[in-house]
Amino acid sequence: MAAGLAALLDDIAALAKAAAASVDDVAAAAGRASAKAAGVVIDDTAVTPRYVDGLDPKRELPIIKKIAIGSLRNKLLFILPAAMLLSQFIPWLLTPILMLGGTYLAFEGAEKVWEWISGQHEVEASDQPGISGEDREKEIISGAVRTDFILSAEIMVISLNEVANEPFWSRLVIMVIVAIAITVLVYGAVGLIVKMDDIGLSMTRRDSGFAQRFGRGLVKAMPKVMSFLSTVGIIAMLWVGGHILLVGVTELGWHAPYDLVHWLEGLVKDVNGVGGALAWIVNTICSAIIGLIVGAVVVLIMHLIPRKKKAAAAAH
Repeated sequence: MAAGLAALLDDIAALAKAAAASVDDVAAAAGRASAKAAGVVIDDTAVTPRYVDGLDPKRELPIIKKIAIGSLRNKLLFILPAAMLLSQFIPWLLTPILMLGGTYLAFEGAEKVWEWISGQHEVEASDQPGISGEDREKEIISGAVRTDFILSAEIMVISLNEVANEPFWSRLVIMVIVAIAITVLVYGAVGLIVKMDDIGLSMTRRDSGFAQRFGRGLVKAMPKVMSFLSTVGIIAMLWVGGHILLVGVTELGWHAPYDLVHWLEGLVKDVNGVGGALAWIVNTICSAIIGLIVGAVVVLIMHLIPRKKKAAAAAH
């Protein structure tokens, strides 16, 4: 009996070790997958603050919370099941779908650039007279979640590609971990960014002279920081959208565009100490230019041509 019990305990210990190793493997794989998508995570963090810029400070965190919930819903209920099924049965369809999303991001970024250049601001439904604060918030959240869907899709697909060799159920667990971790990371950072002015205001009430000076500086700096992040968010949409398209056309067999980008990277990558950073900057600039070009074409189709038709109809 004692021998049987000892053998049973040995088996339990072996199973526990195997389970622990499995958990470690999943955690390590989730870490690798998240790191691979780090660039898009940064873009997502830069894009989101512009949606709460200028709103009532009391509503900033509740709106960010709702956007975060929408982002998690995007990842777990829509993107993850679709990505897992497509990768399992029709993996070739992932690239064209991502490219459609990249085109949408490029369009959104180019539309903002067009507004800067032309001085024309497209009136959002949320800015129209008679729209209540609650309806305005719904419009803001809807727009943010829509943009997040594209960024989240790229994050999830990049992460999925990193663990493509794992068994199906391991991939699923890893991707759920990645979805939750990245959502918490992005929207936790966004929440901290938009409440920094409140933190600064709180510091001005402390007894320490240094804390008061630092707090006042923080309060003065945050409007400029938010404006800067809003601009970075728009550029990030062009950059990410262009990069999705650049990688997509390469995977579909047209290598010339990315070959040109790699050639340009090669001109600077050997510079001592900063070659890697310069190569990244070159890639980013090229991606943003591609995003701007494609986005401008879509803006032309969606805005300028319909207006010309309306003007011609009015003339008749």
